[in-house]
Amino acid sequence: MERIATVKRETKETKVELVLNLDGTGQAEIATGVGFFDHMLEQIAKHGALDLKIKTIGDTHVDSHHTVEDTAIAFGQALREALGDKSGIRRFGSALIPLDEALAQVVVDLSGRPYCVHEEPLVVELIGDYDTTMTKHVFESICAEAKICLHVKVLSGRNSHHIIEAQCKGFGRALRDALAFDTRTIGVPSTKGTL
Repeated sequence: MERIATVKRETKETKVELVLNLDGTGQAEIATGVGFFDHMLEQIAKHGALDLKIKTIGDTHVDSHHTVEDTAIAFGQALREALGDKSGIRRFGSALIPLDEALAQVVVDLSGRPYCVHEEPLVVELIGDYDTTMTKHVFESICAEAKICLHVKVLSGRNSHHIIEAQCKGFGRALRDALAFDTRTIGVPSTKGTL
C-alpha cells in the first residue's frame, strides 16, 4: 500500500501544492519563495527519507508569515492523509541531533492527538527573509493538522542557523523512525485500537 498524499491549499494569501511520499528516499523539490525555509524542509525530507515536492506562491511582498504557515499546514494535512490507519507502524520516534555547537532533542508520537512542546533559546529575528519566530509555529501547525504529539528541545546552541537546522534534522529523523513498519506489531499500535 502506497503511503502518498497530495494536498492543494489555496487562500487569498497563498497557493500551495504539495506531494508527500512517506516511503521515499529523501528526494526534495521545494520552492516556497523563502530560501531558508526551503533549506529546512529539505532537511526534514532528507533525514526523514521522505520524498517531498512543494510549490508555494505566497504574499512574500508582505512578509514570509503566510507562506511559511500555509506550507506547514499543508505538510501536516499530507502527513495525516498518507499515514492512513497507521497499522503496523512503530508510532514513536526520537532523535538527538548535533550540528556543531547546537544539540536538539526531538521526540514524536503519531498518536492521533495534536500537541506540541517547543523549547529553544532566543535566536536572531531573521535568517535571510525567514522569520525565526515562525519555527515554533511551523511545528505547531504540523502537529495540529497531522494530529501528532511532538516535543522539541534545544539543549545547546548559539548560532541561529544551526539551532533551527538541528531541530528540522531531528524532526525528520524522529519521524522516519515513527513511520517505519514493525514486523512484530499487529494492527494499530494502541490499546485503544485506533490512533
